[in-house]
Amino acid sequence: MSIVHSDGLGQFQQDNATPHASRVATKWLQEHSSDFRHFHWSPKSPEINIFEDIRDALLHAVENRSPPPRTPMDLWTVLKDEWCELSPRCLQTLVESVPHRVAVLLCVRGGPARY
Repeated sequence: MSIVHSDGLGQFQQDNATPHASRVATKWLQEHSSDFRHFHWSPKSPEINIFEDIRDALLHAVENRSPPPRTPMDLWTVLKDEWCELSPRCLQTLVESVPHRVAVLLCVRGGPARY
């Protein structure tokens, strides 16, 4: 965090998924709480992270590959190729969707939401 946000304005955010709320992760966050600000997110809240959509698009592209990747190196190559095939417009659309996603979550008070 100190490298990316040397101005001290960085803020750590996590989605409180089970692995992120483990004892080890929680202890680490407590021990390093003075190193950065931590954005507290409601447990099991709906996802607004656009990276989930990007991951899904890459996963879909990999699943549709013929032949499918057979080794970890094949998978890595396919993922890099598919990443390069994502259109800038697709990524821009996802970025532009964030304010709408936040507005929907505010309306449903953090409950289940469809975007």
